Amino acid sequence: MTSNAENIEKIIKQFDEDVSKIKGECLKLSWYMRGGITYDQAMALSWNERNLISVLIKENLETTKKSGLPFF
Repeated sequence: MTSNAENIEKIIKQFDEDVSKIKGECLKLSWYMRGGITYDQAMALSWNERNLISVLIKENLETTKKSGLPFF
């Protein structure tokens, strides 16, 4: 596979953005889980596992808002 420097630069930039998004997502997961999942453990999860946990967190946030119970 061959590519010019401009295309390679675009690919590297996209990878950097993807890595930043994954790291941010894992930090949020570990924060919301209050130590139930560490950052390192979150980083080891698959995309599907991280997504399922995110859905669970969103559902719990909505339930908390509707019930008026404290979340934080």
